[in-house]
Amino acid sequence: MTHDLAPLHPAPRLTSAQGETRLATSPSGRSIRAVTGPQKAAILVRLLLAEGADIKLDSLPEDMQTALTEQIGRMRLIDRDTLTAVVGEFVETMEQVGLSFPGGIDGALRALDGRISPGASSRLKQMVRNRQDADPWDRIAHADAETLLSVLTPESPEVAAVVLSKLSVTRAADLLGKMPGERARRVAYAVSLTEGIAPAMVARIGDSIARELDQRPPRAFPVAPAARMGAILNSAPGPVRDSLLDALRDQDAQFADGVSKAIFTFAHVADRLNPRDVPKVLREVAQTDLITALAAALPQPDSAEGRAADFLLSNMSQRMAASLRDEVETRGKVKGKEAEAAMSAVVAAIRDLSDAGEITLLTEDEEES
Repeated sequence: MTHDLAPLHPAPRLTSAQGETRLATSPSGRSIRAVTGPQKAAILVRLLLAEGADIKLDSLPEDMQTALTEQIGRMRLIDRDTLTAVVGEFVETMEQVGLSFPGGIDGALRALDGRISPGASSRLKQMVRNRQDADPWDRIAHADAETLLSVLTPESPEVAAVVLSKLSVTRAADLLGKMPGERARRVAYAVSLTEGIAPAMVARIGDSIARELDQRPPRAFPVAPAARMGAILNSAPGPVRDSLLDALRDQDAQFADGVSKAIFTFAHVADRLNPRDVPKVLREVAQTDLITALAAALPQPDSAEGRAADFLLSNMSQRMAASLRDEVETRGKVKGKEAEAAMSAVVAAIRDLSDAGEITLLTEDEEES
């Protein structure tokens, strides 16, 4: 269980007439020693750790982490009545919370991401960067992969290795996988050279990369042009899609290649859908659409659509596959428009799962291997 420590600071306090923070009496009526706000936080953190809770202390500002650690180091024993009173006050405070805010401009920006204009977002990010206490690594961690890769491309492998080392393992692996093979190898090796790097140097690298990110002009479209065109052509009829791709290849082969990679149709299912993800997809597709798509594709076993239908049937339970085959025979011949709509429904379900991170479509390199 993960605990958010935000409510610990600042927290409502019980104060004496002299302004000293104290807990006057325990639930049993006994007098309790004075306890300051930092001491309450230390007591709660120590209690949660003793109970085996997963506390995300790294989400707190570094000065607060330092103060909390020092406070825990100064404390020794806390009597049971004081502990009960501190926990009771914390629980009562939490029960009275009706709404929480992210805290600070950077937190507000994350909460409003995609809901304010690019210009306003850019100005606010500049304000965050100009603050002396702003953490550049937080800015870097929330940059999109394509922009961050473009900033790291002219940098040395050693700088890129430092950046990857400061990111989460998942994020670093994603960026490394998007780098060209030789570049990825050099950056991976450079990680071995970061053991003795000074914290001040890491901070300077963070500041430099964050400034470079903030100097990039805001993009009107968050998705790359090839990906946008690929998404459009996904919904276009097959003949129109093929015709436009041929025309794009004549005009700009590189752009056309990017569009082609972004296109995902029913014909690509067997090559790019992981077999273990088939059950997830089938749960998202209406039964009528699935039967119609299979009925349209199965009579063409040598086509890409036919292979896609066989692929789906081969990666589900035998009972379900047999039931669907019976339904397909009953369905009979399918008209062209009905087939296209049903296949589009299957593709839309796969796309939605991919966009949500529930599944990962295979790349061309993975297909070949």
